Amino acid sequence: MQRIGCVLHIGFNKNLILKVENTPRIGDKVVNEHLKSVGTVFDVFGPTSSPYVAVKPNSEKTHHLVNHVLYVIPSSPKMKRRRKRR
Repeated sequence: MQRIGCVLHIGFNKNLILKVENTPRIGDKVVNEHLKSVGTVFDVFGPTSSPYVAVKPNSEKTHHLVNHVLYVIPSSPKMKRRRKRR
């Protein structure tokens, strides 16, 4: 579990906007401090030196998450399949 950062505000399309401390991958699961699922990483944008993350929430009631710290549970890396030589 890695700390992503603090929720700055809710975007016009209901996504949570966070200032990033540790850059996650798109599709990673996002949880709060009680390990309750909040949503998934939808987009990473902004300058590479200090990016932002958009999180697509699971529920409509997200106003209580503003100014709270969120965490990410990294997805397992996909294993590359090797082609058989003929």
